[in-house]
Amino acid sequence: MKLHSDSTQQYQTVTGYDASGVEINAQRFNYSLLVMPETPPRPWEVTRFEDLQAAHFEQIAADAPDVVILGTGERQRFVHPRLIAALSARHIGVESMDSQAACRTYNVLMGEGRKVTLALIIEGGTAA
Repeated sequence: MKLHSDSTQQYQTVTGYDASGVEINAQRFNYSLLVMPETPPRPWEVTRFEDLQAAHFEQIAADAPDVVILGTGERQRFVHPRLIAALSARHIGVESMDSQAACRTYNVLMGEGRKVTLALIIEGGTAA
């Protein structure tokens, strides 16, 4: 699904998404990644929802976002509260949703100037 027509943006914007990957500013990624408005997307070492660990969320907490949008694949899934304890301790909200909804929500929040992190799980993909 195409989300935006602009190929160059001042900020990291989701420009497309399908089941096998995501486009950030028209650049294709086929692996899980972390996206913030003002920094280039970076790989997130999560290959399956079931493999999530507290350390994955501690990595996000280090960036100190206001809110984390967790894209969990084709369907919405919720993480156990103990996994997101590092975020909760810093009063960083976490919203879990299917990945298409997560991409749309990230774009809206980013457009509002929020300090948001999109944590997107692309199952089966690995960073080169």
